[in-house]
Amino acid sequence: MLRRLSVLDWIRIGLLALGLIFVASGLLPLQDAIASLDDIGPLLVFLVGIIVLAELTKEAQVFDAIAARMAVLGRGNYTALFFLSTAFASFVTIFLNLDTTAVLLTPVMLALAPKARIDALPLAMATIWLANTASLLLPVSNLTNLLAMQRIDLDAQQFAARMWAPQIVSIAVTLAFLWVFYWRRGRRREARYAPPLLDPIADPVLFWTAGIACLLFIAALLLKVQVGVAAAVAALLVVIAFFVRDRGRLTLGLIPWQLLIFVTGLFLVVPTLSRYGLADLMTWMLGTHQDPYRNAAVGAGLANTINNLPAYKALEPVVATRDGLLAVLVGTNVGPVITPWASLATLLWFESCRRNDVKVPMRRFLLTGAGLALIALLTTTWALVATT
Repeated sequence: MLRRLSVLDWIRIGLLALGLIFVASGLLPLQDAIASLDDIGPLLVFLVGIIVLAELTKEAQVFDAIAARMAVLGRGNYTALFFLSTAFASFVTIFLNLDTTAVLLTPVMLALAPKARIDALPLAMATIWLANTASLLLPVSNLTNLLAMQRIDLDAQQFAARMWAPQIVSIAVTLAFLWVFYWRRGRRREARYAPPLLDPIADPVLFWTAGIACLLFIAALLLKVQVGVAAAVAALLVVIAFFVRDRGRLTLGLIPWQLLIFVTGLFLVVPTLSRYGLADLMTWMLGTHQDPYRNAAVGAGLANTINNLPAYKALEPVVATRDGLLAVLVGTNVGPVITPWASLATLLWFESCRRNDVKVPMRRFLLTGAGLALIALLTTTWALVATT
């Protein structure tokens, strides 16, 4: 088992171990540690629920069926496939979390490429860029949004009402960059693609149960049901269906232990560092007036340096206003498209590309990502300020 752990797994374990050392040594008082972990209880329930729901939905072939039918609907036209695939990636990110797009949708899209005899890189780039830039609209879209909900005092519908304009702008800019740098005729060899043959659904009962569970989860969000409860109930429905129909798929591997360890360690380490100078450094970086454009830029810069989750957690305690915190979210959600470690979704995406033998030109990835981050941050922050 130890040999199967990746470098990223060891980093997560090390982060948790460091947090426990901080608590044991008294650097982080026990009361503060308990309060910090109490804050993330509902968050951890949501993470388990949404990952299990998404994983079993993929096993039920829901994503595969949608992707294949999307390619058939495009009828060999690349422009149609572009808008269909980006709409699909955006929808999954918004309603089922960016990690679902990176972990589960990416392999589906990469598997579609050889079936339709098209280059896999444009499909791959659509999933990872939109996994980040389409994660502003709902609290469930990104873990940073869920972390922020305790501070900004908005429910899911109010959050969406505040962020719809920035979300539209960030997606629009992303689509423009995707088309120019990865999808247009000059960037691909073929004028048209071959629509794939549709594979039969292995188990229609599991397929429809998983699909309905996802729709119920989305409906629950619109009805303001607590996100952890909505995700847990939807996941339970699919788990029951698999227990009856195909219980061999129900393994401990469905539990996202790596993510749980990472988040728990993060909520122990960052509060400790904040007690010993980190908060002062973040205050200096944001400046006295905390201009929204500066907040977004600092959030994006830190995300591309140390990862967006610790970047958000480090900045959150020193941001003075709700709109200032929303600007930080723009930076930590839209900005992590430059470095391979900028978000957990990007790390997982690179691993998926490696397993599927998809070569990602690093220089091109970095340069196009930097251009997207710059333009998207400026325009998305402008949309946030303009709709205040």
